[in-house]
Amino acid sequence: MRYAFAGLYIAMVLALLACTFLASRSYKKISGAVAMQVGMTIPPVIGNLIIVLSTSWLPAKIGCYVYFIGMDAFIMALLHFAFRYCVLKWPSKKLHALVYAAVTLDVVQYLLNPFFGHAFDIEPILVDGENYYRVVPYFGQAYHRAVVYAIFFAVLIIFVVKIVKSPRVYMERYSVILVTIVVTGLWQTYYIFSRTPIDRSMTGYGIFGLLIFYFALYYRPLTLLDRLLANMASDMPDAIFFYDAYGRCIWANQPAIDLVGIPDEKFDSASALLQAKFGEKEDFDELEWECKKVLGSGNEATYYYQAKRTVTDEKGLVTGAFLTIRDVTEQERLLQQERYNATHDALTDLFTKEHLYTCIRKKLDRELKKDFLILYIDILNFKLINDVFGSAFGDKALKDIAGCLRKHFSRTGVFGRLGGDTFGVCIPKEDFHEKEMEELLAKYTINDGMMDHHVVIHIGAYEVIEREMDISFMFDRALLAMSTIEEEYQQHIAYYDEKIRKDVLWAQHISAQLKDALAKRNVVPYLQPIVDKNGKIVGAEALARWLHPQDGFLPPASFIPVFEKNGMIIEIDRYMWRCACEILSDWEKKGRDLFISVNISPKDFYFMNVTEEIMGLAKEYGITPSRLRIEITETVMMTDVDNRMRMLDELRAAGFIVEMDDFGSGYSSLNLLKDMPVDVLKIDMKFLTKTADDNKARTILQNIINLSEDLGIFSLTEGVETKPQLDMLCEMGCKLFQGYYFAKPLPLTEFDEFLEKSQAS
Repeated sequence: MRYAFAGLYIAMVLALLACTFLASRSYKKISGAVAMQVGMTIPPVIGNLIIVLSTSWLPAKIGCYVYFIGMDAFIMALLHFAFRYCVLKWPSKKLHALVYAAVTLDVVQYLLNPFFGHAFDIEPILVDGENYYRVVPYFGQAYHRAVVYAIFFAVLIIFVVKIVKSPRVYMERYSVILVTIVVTGLWQTYYIFSRTPIDRSMTGYGIFGLLIFYFALYYRPLTLLDRLLANMASDMPDAIFFYDAYGRCIWANQPAIDLVGIPDEKFDSASALLQAKFGEKEDFDELEWECKKVLGSGNEATYYYQAKRTVTDEKGLVTGAFLTIRDVTEQERLLQQERYNATHDALTDLFTKEHLYTCIRKKLDRELKKDFLILYIDILNFKLINDVFGSAFGDKALKDIAGCLRKHFSRTGVFGRLGGDTFGVCIPKEDFHEKEMEELLAKYTINDGMMDHHVVIHIGAYEVIEREMDISFMFDRALLAMSTIEEEYQQHIAYYDEKIRKDVLWAQHISAQLKDALAKRNVVPYLQPIVDKNGKIVGAEALARWLHPQDGFLPPASFIPVFEKNGMIIEIDRYMWRCACEILSDWEKKGRDLFISVNISPKDFYFMNVTEEIMGLAKEYGITPSRLRIEITETVMMTDVDNRMRMLDELRAAGFIVEMDDFGSGYSSLNLLKDMPVDVLKIDMKFLTKTADDNKARTILQNIINLSEDLGIFSLTEGVETKPQLDMLCEMGCKLFQGYYFAKPLPLTEFDEFLEKSQAS
């Protein structure tokens, strides 16, 4: 018997050690308390193991000390576990301290027992012919039992209260632990009063430790799980159907019952009802599937998401399945609206540019046998329309044009809003009727509620020849065609043709060669003389000419407009300023008292600091600032007026002469003249050419010259071509003249020769 119990205790100790180790490695919050409880079950078992194996007094006495002090550790670990497992806190710090003090005192009095003998002693007894030792308790042992049993009953109370206050589904979680504690406690009590030599209740302690480990860390209360899952399934908004392994519906929640109308919980009718509602029988041979089904159409359509999932056992065999059906109508409509918003313009409800390009590409790839036109549609002066009539009218105009596109192009074309006031269309060539469209655009009006307002709309058309071309390039070509009539009010449609194509290629050709041409000085300054009323040359205007090595002499009209448009004019201007400074520096060395006028483009102000550039060049070449005259047009002053005025003031303050070119050819000259800091007014004769002898022309010209004189501004008339024009201007008081009557623009060598002849005559 001795060795049988010893073997049992050793097995328990090993099992408890393994459980202690596993509990300490667990991720659960309760694992620390479990590891402590299981670990503290080991000392009492080891103490009893020593007692059982002892055949002499001393080992048996040592075993008792290990047993009793181990019980103190065990009961405190049990109390700690009870608080953690039942999720409770100590009622007060004083009670907590009192309990620990009582247990500590018990340990101390055991440590003093060898000296005073007040706690316990042992006595030998003979059982089955073998010598065993049992405890002889004294008052110290009675104190020990009182402390241990007090804590033991406190633990019982904790679990009983927790069971009473918890929902029924949680009773299993606590009742198993409570029953185990009660059985172990009763078994221990029986041992105390029976005074048997072997404490068989240690078997209960070992079992108790193992049960604590299992129930606290691994046991899943199936009743609780079943109830929770059932409640969750019942409360879910999705319709859920549960099936057995043979595909028979065994249960459905309320949304599922309502969805297909299951009568009186007759769940076996669910499959037929589902087939009647959705028109398809669910395939239960397939383990898992999901799909989206639509009932109805249009705005009345209802969308459902269905998914079937299977449940398998530990062997991988199917034990059942469940089908979930969710009404996703609202989400689907929101998604459709988001898709629509992503591909349609918010104001006009037409395709966005990106979606239009995609649709056109699909149309061109699909309808290969048809010829198509790409139309670029623009409203002339839309910004002015917005400023004059307000943004509300502008929005109405855009919506009205969108409606017009739907009316005329929706049958065979695709169209959308490219941005701002521009629209794009792709239509079969045979369906675009130019004459009818011209008639429509000629009298196109927008009504603001009170009256009709004529709106000028231009269309650039490009016939799709290269189908693989990027759609954006096609619209670029249509835009180029439209740009040829952007100032026209009578013509509304223009086609991209060979001339436009050649102009584009020419622009690309010369733009690519400009940098090299400037470096090789193939672009040269031509000087057109400026004379006074006595015919004396007083200066010249520097004009750019290109001596192209392959294309020969290029007049300014063949490249200046191109560079004005693409912004490369700033390279030409900067180069011409430097050339003018080189010439002026050479003239000053030769003693020539002449000036040179250079042009400044409006774009120069956007891409460089004009003031710094010109002042820097004058300083670099050491020329007198007044000899380098700055020519600007009124368009320079149309934007950022204050900043431009400041820059001109800085140039004049540095000694440069500022000229206003082409006066009379624009709309705002007189308005600007009152504020603009200029020294010379260049009057354009072109606007009076046809009526140069007319009294009105003379009156206008006379008043301009008088105005400039009254303002203290020199007048210079350009475009003088005849002797009568010169005589008339001299009579009116004009000071300086420029034009073909005197000389055309000349290269520097010819200008020098012309100057010498002029001075000699």
